[in-house]
Amino acid sequence: MTLTVLEPATERVLAELPRAGAEEADAAVERARAAYPAWRAVSPPDRARLLHGLADALAARQEELAVLEARNAGKPIGDARGEMAMVADTFRYYAAAPERALGDTIPVPGGVAMTFREPLGVVALITPWNFPLTIASWKLAPALAAGNTVVLKPAELTPLTAIEFEKIAVEAGIPEGVVNVVVGPG
Repeated sequence: MTLTVLEPATERVLAELPRAGAEEADAAVERARAAYPAWRAVSPPDRARLLHGLADALAARQEELAVLEARNAGKPIGDARGEMAMVADTFRYYAAAPERALGDTIPVPGGVAMTFREPLGVVALITPWNFPLTIASWKLAPALAAGNTVVLKPAELTPLTAIEFEKIAVEAGIPEGVVNVVVGPG
């Protein structure tokens, strides 16, 4: 079964994508689960370096992503350009986080309470149609910086930049299975 993605301005078909169901979602979770131990084990400086590289790759493809976002979401190109710049900036911001994941030590009666910041594992991310990659970046960047692997489910109306993001992430050196995009309704 396929998912038809339309360009709102023209109502023409932009893409026909395989429509994911429960089986494909389970497979994406399994890929993320398999990639998690190695991603979690990446040292903070190395994870920061990889996320900076991803931010650079997103910035290098900013115009291409902006055109795709404008066409897919039906928004002015100027708005889409600003949003794609924000995506790269979001990744730059969170690229600093792996080296600053500090816990708290709080004196309490009878001892000390300590907080450790550790990744959770596989994180599911669901995003709306109106700012597709921008809102996704607000979820993706901190999750990846913390050492989690992700399964991103973009809105069925606007999945195209999420699909491109997954490709860019792998090209930028993020290991296969760390970022997984599942396209479908609901």
